[in-house]
Amino acid sequence: MILLVPVGPVQADLLSGLTQPLAATFGLPCRVVAPIPIPPAAYDHRRGQYLGRAILSALARLDIPDAERVLGIIDADCYTPGLNFIFGQASSHVRDCFIALPRLRQSFYGLPEDKPLFRQRVLKEAVHELGHTYGLGHCPDPGCVMHFSNSLHDTDVKGAELCSRCRARLPLTPPPAPPRSGEGRGGERSPPSLAGKGGWGVR
Repeated sequence: MILLVPVGPVQADLLSGLTQPLAATFGLPCRVVAPIPIPPAAYDHRRGQYLGRAILSALARLDIPDAERVLGIIDADCYTPGLNFIFGQASSHVRDCFIALPRLRQSFYGLPEDKPLFRQRVLKEAVHELGHTYGLGHCPDPGCVMHFSNSLHDTDVKGAELCSRCRARLPLTPPPAPPRSGEGRGGERSPPSLAGKGGWGVR
């Protein structure tokens, strides 16, 4: 079971729209559960952003025995140390991951809102972060959803599906995930063992 956990207020139809494609991609039922509050201690007043690893820690504390994977969705700007921002964060072979929505919107950059494009970006980020929890690294195929996005343009160019190589590496019956949070993956400066995503102003 993949559980989608709103971290703070998140648009309900955006969440429900993720369940079917995520279930199809990973071969597991997917459903939305009750939201959890954004942990106040995660907020960095100097930066005006939330620390990614604090969001992962909040998700890791959830006692959900039937959850093979937990995807948090937060509508707040997030970061990891050493990067200006992240679009999401995960680590290899860990139950929990999350995506951050604000920088996936056109309006964040002063452009007219494009809801279909926003929803497609959200799906790509969700599949990408969940892929990392199953041990998938960044893929050299620019069309694969696991390709590293150095900019939002890269996210728009790639598809929302795994390439044949990454799909072959996806375990059909993944092992139980340890109930602990992962560290971040972000930009090209992240250590290779980390699985957060972000950049210096775009991704």
